[in-house]
Amino acid sequence: MELADSVFMFVATMLVWIMTPGIALFYGGMVKSKNVLNTAMHSYMPLAVISILWVTIGYSISFSEGNAFFGGLDWIGLNGVGFEPGPYSDTIPHSLFMLFQMTFAVLTVSIIAGGVAERMKFSAFLLFTIIWSLFVYAPLAHWVWGGGWLAQLGTLDFAGGNVVHVSSGVTGLVLAIMLGKRKLSGENTPHNLPLTFLGATLIWFGWYGFNVGSALTINEVAMVVFVNTAVAAAAGILGWLVIEYICSRKPTMLGALSGAISGLVAITPACGFVTVPAAIIIGLIGGAVCFWGVSYLKGKLGYDDALDAFGLHGVGGTWGGIATGLFATTSVNPGGANGLLYGGFDLFWKQLVAIVATYIFVAVLTFIIAKVISYLVPLRVNEEDESLGLDITLHGEKAYHESI
Repeated sequence: MELADSVFMFVATMLVWIMTPGIALFYGGMVKSKNVLNTAMHSYMPLAVISILWVTIGYSISFSEGNAFFGGLDWIGLNGVGFEPGPYSDTIPHSLFMLFQMTFAVLTVSIIAGGVAERMKFSAFLLFTIIWSLFVYAPLAHWVWGGGWLAQLGTLDFAGGNVVHVSSGVTGLVLAIMLGKRKLSGENTPHNLPLTFLGATLIWFGWYGFNVGSALTINEVAMVVFVNTAVAAAAGILGWLVIEYICSRKPTMLGALSGAISGLVAITPACGFVTVPAAIIIGLIGGAVCFWGVSYLKGKLGYDDALDAFGLHGVGGTWGGIATGLFATTSVNPGGANGLLYGGFDLFWKQLVAIVATYIFVAVLTFIIAKVISYLVPLRVNEEDESLGLDITLHGEKAYHESI
């Protein structure tokens, strides 16, 4: 066991943890003032619910030895998970690796909240997150990181392009379609962009732990990941704002924040496998394609992905997985593979298989889970509650004493 690696992973875990409150603030500023607390609660509550679920059974299903699709039950209740190193790293405590992965599980659910904002019942959302985490997130994490079939196939996902971003984005999209549009959805504009700015800054700050920590050690690959994460986020801002300026002649603050998130999402699966110039390209294109997803695709298809869970995370994660298949090179990470631009056609098609499989699995299971829950409790609030605002009707409190 290495003290330096343990300290490094402790810090990385805390950085990823802070991303979830960051998501709550980011989303909270983007909704109407009468719904800010409800929206933030949707993203904040996974810190309670998913954390308990993870240590009782979720971690075992995700990472203990099992079959190609599910982990086993050996680590239920963290049985056998302690200070000694585990099978995924011989330089840090097994319990520290477990906690690091717990922050990913929590964050993924908090992202989903963006697709259902301002209209999903709080009780229905909590019930959905519990079932979804066990039957969607945990198996998917096992497929990719726990020795499951996508790992055996040879796909690459360094820090969660499929597991976190595609899964949460597709889930947000399916729920948004099932719930239908918000009342007067065409008039929905952010009520507090400084709050969104603060949230986005925390997310970006935490993302360094998210990506760099996925190396699980301080080495050359980790430093490449650090640089790639920084430049991809910067490039994402530029990619978004250039297209936004061409379309509207007005570069916006919300656009800059969304561009940063887009670049970060796009580089996540590729960050430990590509060169710095490739990371810049991935970020630039990530910002541009996510702008397309938010500004064109959503309107064209007519769904109300309220806070763009799919537009940013689904679209960005999809591009990131494809980009990994294009730009990955063993000169950066000998443990990876060469992408299409380095003669590795095999990796490219494997990445496509992983993306398609994730879309199908997540979409089908999300629909089934939400449909079952709808027979137990309504998925959507009633019109009166929605009109009055969910902060006061569901939680009995207001974010502001005066209307903003």
